[in-house]
Amino acid sequence: MDLTTLRRDYALATLDVADVDPDPLVQFRLWFAEAQRAELVEPNAMTLATAAADGTPSARIVLLKEVHPRGFTFFTDYRSHKAQDLEANPRAALVFLWKELERQVRIAGTVERTDEAESTAYYEARPLGSRVGAWASVQSSVLPDRDELDRRVAEATARFAGGDPPRPDHWGGYRVIPHAVEFWQGRPSRLHDRVRYEKSSEGWLRTRLSP
Repeated sequence: MDLTTLRRDYALATLDVADVDPDPLVQFRLWFAEAQRAELVEPNAMTLATAAADGTPSARIVLLKEVHPRGFTFFTDYRSHKAQDLEANPRAALVFLWKELERQVRIAGTVERTDEAESTAYYEARPLGSRVGAWASVQSSVLPDRDELDRRVAEATARFAGGDPPRPDHWGGYRVIPHAVEFWQGRPSRLHDRVRYEKSSEGWLRTRLSP
């Protein structure tokens, strides 16, 4: 399989330090709004990278559910592989790729759990099937077959028949509180524009990076 000729050039837009908002969260919202207007499929899909206590890395796609004043929020089963990593090593990196806009955003920061009220509010806004699923599945645990999962879903459905399933204690949110954010705009000849924000005692410092 020869991938050496698999390439495209980027030329949709430019990016400079003078172009971006002083606050990376504001700048993220601006770019995210553009991704929504472009009707991209799941613009809130992001790669979440974590590391175990021994440093073993792991990455997967999750969905951003809020751009909070403190950072970027997602929800999961607290018994999952990602949650185990985050409890042992509360640091994470996020990557958004909006390839149709030739853009990427990278985020690195510390991680905290959302409070119970916030987790409950989002849980209650989910479709019924997803709420039942949070009771039926022990995320990342081994299943003997699909039938076992279907059986657990049927049991949870029967358990909560006629009522709303409450948020289980094992399910809730995490927030990535950024200390570095990079905005990447594709440019011709791989001479891309990269603007990095870094948190300091004086606020956010902005610099241009080499492509």
